[in-house]
Amino acid sequence: MKKITVLIILLFFGNIAFAQGEVKAVMGINFLSVPSMQDYINQNFASDAQLGSFVSAVIFAGEGGMYLSPEFLMSVEAAYQIYSYTSNDINGKYDLSYNNFMPSLLAFYVISGQGYNFKFGGGAGIRLVFVDESISIKGTESYNSIGYGLIGRIEANTLLGGSVYANIGAEIRYDINGEPDNNGTYLYNNIDQQNVNFNTFLTGIRLGITYIIGENN
Repeated sequence: MKKITVLIILLFFGNIAFAQGEVKAVMGINFLSVPSMQDYINQNFASDAQLGSFVSAVIFAGEGGMYLSPEFLMSVEAAYQIYSYTSNDINGKYDLSYNNFMPSLLAFYVISGQGYNFKFGGGAGIRLVFVDESISIKGTESYNSIGYGLIGRIEANTLLGGSVYANIGAEIRYDINGEPDNNGTYLYNNIDQQNVNFNTFLTGIRLGITYIIGENN
């Protein structure tokens, strides 16, 4: 039994040692639909500059993965998304920032060729939401919540030279972020008479650099 265990360990770590992996850094633009937040801003602070159905946000992400086979990649991603809104009117300045830290576990089917590959897949993870609201006559309050989200993504890598690839991708996400609070106090929309939630549907495009480590077996 001990010999079998040792053999399994050697095979496992031997595969890891020679497995192909990749690391990636990207940034992108996302287009967000956050109905409850957008209604809150439009009904209380936007005046004539009403928000549309989608607003834009910036996202930065780092990802590391391992090929379990030439056609199958598992990866872990840490992404940070930034959105902010500002208005000025006779009542003063209003600011709202909505930032989301989004770690996720992903799986991809990979189609590879000489100097390129395509990946199709998705995953899920937790969502850590941070909201700061600043009203000129009241000051700034901070709110947070923990949720979860789903991702679907397609992307391509094209060889630049050596083991470095240009990466381009597109994705959709749906994040259940819930209602951020500050020690039990929630953002509240007096017009709708309900707490503001930050559940978000989004689609976006991403550009970045991928570095391939090792070779497929």
